[in-house]
Amino acid sequence: MTTTTYTVTGMTCGHCEGSVRSEVSKLQGITAIDVSAASGRLVVTSESPLDDSAVLAAVDEAGYSAVRA
Repeated sequence: MTTTTYTVTGMTCGHCEGSVRSEVSKLQGITAIDVSAASGRLVVTSESPLDDSAVLAAVDEAGYSAVRA
């Protein structure tokens, strides 16, 4: 298991969290997603190391921007 934390900017509510969760969950190998608008954190757990660019692209697709924390 690999856990990676990202800082997401622009989220303000539960709807924002849901949008990010929905897009990131489409990536292969994801086993858990914890996203918080309050802290601006996205924690992704996966079976194997993820390609950061895929996660960042998924967050971008949801309408937000992120960087690896």
